[in-house]
Amino acid sequence: MPHAEAATPARGLGSTLETVLRRAVEIPTAALVLAEIGVLLAGVVSRFVLQHPFVWTDELASILFLWLAMFGAVVALQRGQHMRLTALVAAMSPSWQARMQVLAVAVPALFLLLVLPWARDYAEDEWFIETPSLGLSNIVRAGAIPVGCALMLLTCAIRLARCRLADLLSVGAALALVAAGLWLGAPALRAIGNWNLVFFFVVLLASAVLLGVPIGFAFGSATLAFLICATHVPLTIIVSRMDEGMSSLVLLAVPLFVFLGLLIEMTGMARAMVAFLAALLGHVRGGLYYVLLGAIYLVSGISGSKAADMAAVAPVLFPEMQRRGSPDGELIAILSASGAMSETIPPSLVLITIGSVTGVSIAALFTGGLLPGLVLALALGLVAWRRSRGETTGARAPAREVFLTLAIALPALLLPFLIRAAVMQGVATATEVSTIGIAYSVAAGLLGLALSAGFGVRFYTFDWKRIPPMLLETASLSGAILLIIGTATSMAWALTQSGFSRQLAAAMASMPGGWFGYMLVSIAAFVVLGSVLEGIPAIVLFGPLLFPIARQLGIHEVHYAMVVILAMGIGLFAPPLGVGYYAACAIGRVSPDAGMRRIWPYLGALLAGLLAVAAVPWISIGFL
Repeated sequence: MPHAEAATPARGLGSTLETVLRRAVEIPTAALVLAEIGVLLAGVVSRFVLQHPFVWTDELASILFLWLAMFGAVVALQRGQHMRLTALVAAMSPSWQARMQVLAVAVPALFLLLVLPWARDYAEDEWFIETPSLGLSNIVRAGAIPVGCALMLLTCAIRLARCRLADLLSVGAALALVAAGLWLGAPALRAIGNWNLVFFFVVLLASAVLLGVPIGFAFGSATLAFLICATHVPLTIIVSRMDEGMSSLVLLAVPLFVFLGLLIEMTGMARAMVAFLAALLGHVRGGLYYVLLGAIYLVSGISGSKAADMAAVAPVLFPEMQRRGSPDGELIAILSASGAMSETIPPSLVLITIGSVTGVSIAALFTGGLLPGLVLALALGLVAWRRSRGETTGARAPAREVFLTLAIALPALLLPFLIRAAVMQGVATATEVSTIGIAYSVAAGLLGLALSAGFGVRFYTFDWKRIPPMLLETASLSGAILLIIGTATSMAWALTQSGFSRQLAAAMASMPGGWFGYMLVSIAAFVVLGSVLEGIPAIVLFGPLLFPIARQLGIHEVHYAMVVILAMGIGLFAPPLGVGYYAACAIGRVSPDAGMRRIWPYLGALLAGLLAVAAVPWISIGFL
């Protein structure tokens, strides 16, 4: 935050301390990612190959996972990669931007300072609990929470020490004023009953998010303020709910699929798939648009990360599409729309998150997500066909080139089917299957490297130097996601205990139109939530509340999951608030203004496809 730092000797010392702390955290964090991959792969091999399962793998994976989640959150904080909304801050003057940067560090610091003693107490209480397989004290696992909180607090303190004194004083005074107001107003807030939820979880939370406070810390801070001012609940409940939210073994798939996505980009597997599709379809009208849609569809089946999908495809296709006359705005429009289209394609991180927080079968979600994504891809393809008139087409690739690119791309094309088959056939769980994909991708990359050296033809690549940065990127993104899940779990608990969930259920169940009326209301709500909170925070917060209502109305849980995921995807990639749209612009290196007007026909096609998915349950559940 260049506007907020002070040009003093303290700045140099703070920079040195930050560098030392970063290196001290990054080494064990990278090792934790490797250890998780190794432990889960060992479990698959022992069970499926050796027919003698190791009973301790899940337990050890759970211990390592909580440490990975907390250390990953530390790395994300050090790198400034925690999810936050910056649209309002970006419109401010430089001086106010500097203050908001300080606020984005000060609020997490205050939250961590208040939670740390309770996290320590929570970990100490786990001392007397023994893990069933390894016989270890559970403090070995629970200790990750206070250690991670302490490291994040130290990171925040170093950052704040480098800020300008004037900014620190102004932000500190504002936070002190808010704290005093909450303390003095606590009796009145308790007196108004559940109406105080509007203040804590609408006014206070929305203010924090809009002012650029990282979303995970905004959730935690709003919940902390609610518990202190409106209840007599001990604050250890925040820590225990965070532990519960971040410790689900299903969520182990998050870092592993993130790493798999980075791995297929590094090995060139994504590039090989795009090259084959371009040779097959590049000569037809709008062919490269179809290639982009098809590539995103296929890559989504591997990486699970929309940012990774777009980063793997756009740099390969955009130069040729621009050469053929496609405007920059059109490219960004279809890239953003394809990101929204592919949210249900397994193994999407949102699918995994829904399974974790609602109890819906991951295998069923993986099966149900393919056809809804295809319906939206066809809708986008129709718009692309209409809008590609007048653009030049490339020469038809010779049959020899098509078959050659197919042969090269075949290992990459087989990977999505390998992943799905492993889950469906019971070889590995949805959590473990990513390790099979990782092992397969490493083998493909190393084999391609050997063939390239032997035949002088570039197949796949494998750059060992990129592995450590990929491990840290995996931990950082995973830590940011898991911290949101942890703090959102605390918030969801507070909302449930207050009785809000029962009131919401009654209001939603009384909506006119029966089950389809409920679907329409859910679509509108999740489009808005997706644009403000992104997919994972929204589903963690509202999934446990809304899915039971859907079941009561006779809606199949997989069908409802597909509808809300696609609705969130539209909100996530719709300007002006959708952060996914700006991520697509950054990846495509195109100004956001260029795609603002051109994206609406694609969003209209997405909405039409979504309504079709909502109206026809068979699209989501026909193959279950």
